[in-house]
Amino acid sequence: MRQELCVSERRACRTLGQHRSTQRKVPRGRADEERLTDDIIALADKYGRYGYRMVTGLLNNAGWHVNHKRVERIWRREGLKVPQKHKKKGRLWLNDGTCVRLRPERPNHDRSYDYVQDRTHDGRAYRTLNIIDEYTREALMIRVDRKLNSTDVLDALTDLFILRGPPEYIRSDNGPEFIARKVRDWITAVGAKTAYIEPGSPWENGYCESFNARFRDELLNGEIFYSLTEAKILIEQWRVHYNTVRPHSALGYRPPAPESIVPMDQRPTMH
Repeated sequence: MRQELCVSERRACRTLGQHRSTQRKVPRGRADEERLTDDIIALADKYGRYGYRMVTGLLNNAGWHVNHKRVERIWRREGLKVPQKHKKKGRLWLNDGTCVRLRPERPNHDRSYDYVQDRTHDGRAYRTLNIIDEYTREALMIRVDRKLNSTDVLDALTDLFILRGPPEYIRSDNGPEFIARKVRDWITAVGAKTAYIEPGSPWENGYCESFNARFRDELLNGEIFYSLTEAKILIEQWRVHYNTVRPHSALGYRPPAPESIVPMDQRPTMH
């Protein structure tokens, strides 16, 4: 440096505001930087609608120990971003009574349900009945059919209550299928209470509305369903992914119902 600039190293570093050690040590990244970068890029490619915080949750759930700041730095360095819109893609299948404002306090305390409507590739409409546990955020059921009425609501609730038991409350808007007399009477008969939001106030059913938004953004807006059967299969696959893999910000970036493995020696003995 002295020969090139005709000044001492000390004076040059003072002028530039750098420590003299920067002239002797070559900066090195962490040993696992390249592998982490590859994993981040792979997750960003696989889950195109996830941002760096969601990817951080996936990484930590997979065994990494990284914070969102490090992931954000790599995310920005690699030019990754969540696309505003993305084109739908097709898949080829071969031959084979009153408003109750309450906060969920524990699992099975408060469930909510709502409809989402979309269309298959032929333009025909179909509906999904989405039922979630507001405390755990688990998607308990997504019933899919061309038409869903109050009888279908009762069938879905019956199947779910047999598997999970009745909740204390079940929240919904004031759609005709939900306020039907036979639905209200049946819910009361099994020991649960209805909690109807005020008309024109969808934010009072915020848990289910938020789930519906994620459901539409991460699946429905990105898939072309060529038949109702295809829609049922892919929607159920997404529901399982949502429950067992997808990080949820309100749960500390853990999935609502992660899969667990019971060791062989801890399984119950059959008599």
